[in-house]
Amino acid sequence: MKKLATYGVKPHDSASKEDGNSWSLMEKLFLGLPLDQYIGQAFRNKFNWILGIIFAIGIPVIIYRFFFSLGAVTHANYDYPWGLFLGFGLFCMVPLSASGFMLGTTVEIFGRHDFEPIERLALLNGLLGYFFAVVYLLVDLGQPWRLSYPMVYSFGPAAVLFLVGWHVATYLSVQVMEVSTAFFEWIGFQRGYDFIRKGAIGLTVSGIILSTLHQGALGALFLYAPGKVHPLWYSAPFQWLHFFISSVPAGLCMVISVSTIVIYTMKWRCDDRFIDNLDRITISLAKGAALGLVTYLIMKIIAVAHDNEWAYIVTSWGVWWLFEMIVGVIVPMILLAYGAHNKLVGICRIGAFITVFGILLNRLNTALICFNWKLYQEMPHKLEIIISITIFALYIATYRFILARLPILYKYKK
Repeated sequence: MKKLATYGVKPHDSASKEDGNSWSLMEKLFLGLPLDQYIGQAFRNKFNWILGIIFAIGIPVIIYRFFFSLGAVTHANYDYPWGLFLGFGLFCMVPLSASGFMLGTTVEIFGRHDFEPIERLALLNGLLGYFFAVVYLLVDLGQPWRLSYPMVYSFGPAAVLFLVGWHVATYLSVQVMEVSTAFFEWIGFQRGYDFIRKGAIGLTVSGIILSTLHQGALGALFLYAPGKVHPLWYSAPFQWLHFFISSVPAGLCMVISVSTIVIYTMKWRCDDRFIDNLDRITISLAKGAALGLVTYLIMKIIAVAHDNEWAYIVTSWGVWWLFEMIVGVIVPMILLAYGAHNKLVGICRIGAFITVFGILLNRLNTALICFNWKLYQEMPHKLEIIISITIFALYIATYRFILARLPILYKYKK
């Protein structure tokens, strides 16, 4: 598509064609291109071939998992009840999806409409992150057709996972409605758009409450296993707080990272409103992320001091903890603060990518690497790795499909 744009071929971005006729749904799906041009540009895209290879290998493995159960594709046992499906798919995807409630709150509640050019991208990032976290969860649990049983027919209100399940399901519904405004614009359903916009503040407030609760509840899950997670990554009074506070810079930096990838790979789909404001918005988001990282770092140090776990700092696990703190928190905090202060967008973007890495490292450490630290380290099954990569590739493909069509990166012309 980028190549076609250089020849003056313009993708669909308005309700009607230049001759005044309305676009059909199929024409919108094909970006307003003739079928041969659309297929040609899809085949020329090398990344599509990479995704195709991943799907060709991974989707049969996913089917194999549902036929022969979880034990056929993982090393799950009583010592390690979860692997990459939850360690990465749930514990990593959820904090990186906090961008939805963060930017929704900024625009709808605090009235910072100068962030509107990136609001929909943040909302979409939140929606897809949560949706595919649920996909990972369903692959781990199996029998998705029985999802209603633990949530409706067999209540378990004393279980934190029950709380997380309901929060994620409810918040996912809220996010669908928030992103639906872009979909209604795309299909020309003005009444639906107006209906959702009238309840925008209510949806945003619901998102704040639900997201705040379950971000912390994910951390509270580890309270079920005291002594299993290494003390440097576990603190009963602060565990939920660590997960919640870290989700703030995670969500903000994920938006910066995604917008950076978009501006270099899908600039043909971005309008001038998005492009002209992106640097300013990136710097503003970097300020918030830097403050979030400062707060998180202070709370981590307080937790170690409160539990008096200083002795572990000089062990090999302590070296790994220091690596996570220095590389995943302190370095990006300095880069984000320096970049924001001196208005260096490139430095802010580097800091954002490192922050995302740091959040991923922290969640994997807590859920997998430092879990059962007194016993043995379990390596993921090769088929588990393939399935995890395949689902993430589906996430990327869905992201690209929506960004190329719905008015997320551009303002829909009436």
